[in-house]
Amino acid sequence: MKKKLLVGTTILAGMFFSLTLYLTILFSGDYVIDDKMLVMNSTTKIVSEDGEELAKLFIENREVASIHDIPEHVQDAFVAIEDARFYEHQGIDFRAIGRALYRDILAGAKVEGGSTITQQLAKNTFLTHDKTWLRKTKEVIIAMNLERRYSKDELLEMYLNRIYFGHGAYGIQAAATLYFNKDVSELTVEEGALLAGLPKAPNNLSPINDIEKSQQRRDVVLNVMHNRGYLSAEEVVRLQGKTVALNVNRINENEAFLTYIDMVLDEAEQRYHLSNEEVFSGGYSIIVPMDKQLQEASFELIRQNQFFPNGNEDAQSAVVMMDVDSGGILAVQGGRDYVAKGLNRVHAKRQPGSAFKPLAVYGPALEEQLNPYSILKDELIDYDGYTPRNANREYEGEVTMYDAVTHSLNAPTVWLLNELGVKHSHSYLEQLGVGIKDDGLAVALGGLTEGVSPLQLTKAYRAFAKEGKVVDPYFIEEIYDANGELVGRAVHEETPVFSKQTAWYMTKMLESVVTSGTGQNGSTSQAVAGKTGTTTYDEVDGGIRDAWFVGYTENVVGAVWMGYDATTPTTYLRGGSSYPTALFKNVIDSVDDTRKSYTFSMPDGLQDLDDPIHFVSIDDLEGALTFRGSGFVGVQLQWTPSSDDRLQYHVYEVTKEETELVTTVTGVGEVTIGSINPFSIPDYIVVPYNPQTEREGDPSNQITISWRKFGF
Repeated sequence: MKKKLLVGTTILAGMFFSLTLYLTILFSGDYVIDDKMLVMNSTTKIVSEDGEELAKLFIENREVASIHDIPEHVQDAFVAIEDARFYEHQGIDFRAIGRALYRDILAGAKVEGGSTITQQLAKNTFLTHDKTWLRKTKEVIIAMNLERRYSKDELLEMYLNRIYFGHGAYGIQAAATLYFNKDVSELTVEEGALLAGLPKAPNNLSPINDIEKSQQRRDVVLNVMHNRGYLSAEEVVRLQGKTVALNVNRINENEAFLTYIDMVLDEAEQRYHLSNEEVFSGGYSIIVPMDKQLQEASFELIRQNQFFPNGNEDAQSAVVMMDVDSGGILAVQGGRDYVAKGLNRVHAKRQPGSAFKPLAVYGPALEEQLNPYSILKDELIDYDGYTPRNANREYEGEVTMYDAVTHSLNAPTVWLLNELGVKHSHSYLEQLGVGIKDDGLAVALGGLTEGVSPLQLTKAYRAFAKEGKVVDPYFIEEIYDANGELVGRAVHEETPVFSKQTAWYMTKMLESVVTSGTGQNGSTSQAVAGKTGTTTYDEVDGGIRDAWFVGYTENVVGAVWMGYDATTPTTYLRGGSSYPTALFKNVIDSVDDTRKSYTFSMPDGLQDLDDPIHFVSIDDLEGALTFRGSGFVGVQLQWTPSSDDRLQYHVYEVTKEETELVTTVTGVGEVTIGSINPFSIPDYIVVPYNPQTEREGDPSNQITISWRKFGF
């Protein structure tokens, strides 16, 4: 009797409380509702140009789904289990509250909740989870006001997109992807019932953690759906007989993408003024020019010790690969063990060594009417205390620009910069994006105070790869907001620095570096042009500070750097540029097949560059008198010619008084000279002549013709 009286009193008190609360709500207006708080954090996607999803960025893994995309049977499952009278009440279900109170009293403890879907939305959005009457009152007030402001469909959509489903998945779409690897619109009845059962205890009821418990909870939801009239008895029996068929799609962070993602975030902030927090929570779609195959291959290759000198397994490296045409970055690695937001060596400025020569000296020189076969002075010269030396300590006196580039000779490079003037070089370097403050001749060899980064060198070398023009590298092709509106796109604006002819000449010379010069190490099936660079560490005999290869194919330009973040007597490279050269070739061969190129195509209207003509040493000149000439007595000369039939030969008569050129022959090793004075026969020499450089080589052995020998 006392218990019934207590129950009756409690019900009356509850009714009085409810009436009082309702009147309070009527006068509370839109108390504590802030529409901005209803905007949910959404997952941002990084997508390749061909539509492949590469990565997700999020604070909460959530993809907002429209209520129109959520199947009705999925909506029914949540309404049935969470708030059966959702479409009837105005935010508070007084009948459910009364029933919950009654059952709690009978049980002597809290056994049933009376919160509606709208109350749960209010609590999860605006309030803390502390259990006080004040918080509960606020929850009810907010729920009632939400009902007045939004439709039932809008409220249910917000609820389904906000709730947590376990394993980092927020919202119904993320849950559908996680557990079933499908779009929310494809969820079946039993899958929707399983998801509807999770919010009560996401971790305990997760089918990933306990599939039996999850199935039991699913079957409870199916039963409730039957009781609420959403399913027939036959449907429930059939659906409860199904096993839980998971197709788990966990979000795994791909380590190979970490550098690229960080640089995407940097660009979003710098170019589009979107903070990292905005990107992670804004539900953007970011289209990037990444070549996934190249990005992953560069990650694997840079970590392989075989590409590093013995004893340098702990050395660092950086890789940049850029699309020649667009300037889009195809692949980037900021270190062998790069961590998110860590030291990004793609931006680290280092001494470029000889990789700087084409930019600071040879490109500008070609613009000043020199050509690849112009003659440079190759001598040991003191420039007011600065004496550049060739690596092999050998000097030819004169060399062509072509050979100086191919074999990375230092002395002629500095001599040429001295002729051009450092200030003249500066004007080109500024346009290439590698402006420097240094004004000494050491600039010719990459001796810089601050250095340059792999990304800067990649941008600069693009001028040689693409008709003398530079373009700003970029990581974001297009970016769209959560509503599909374009936020911005990359600007492919080119700036001419060199002429097309200069770029083509440089390409031919840099291709020679790879086929015949310092860039021969490693192998590739593609046509590659590029330049090596090595800087010494003077504290250790033979020690290396930085090693480089910067190069390009017809479609891809990039740079590889190797070294230590801090070079010391115990941490220095034990090998030079041959190592990054081999790594570069392996990386470039991993590019997508559509970007592979096996030749360089000369643009229309340019003068091609023939292969260099090289001298031969002639030490087997022979001669004899002959009657086969045009005169009574002639001389026939013979020697071993070069295999290059472009080489010419100057034939000289040598007397006591003078040496006189009598004829020139091309590509052959013999000549007949007629109408000589048989009583005063001169001696003869043959001197090879290079028509490219307009220079003679070393003379042959000198021969004396005797009457004792006729013919051969």
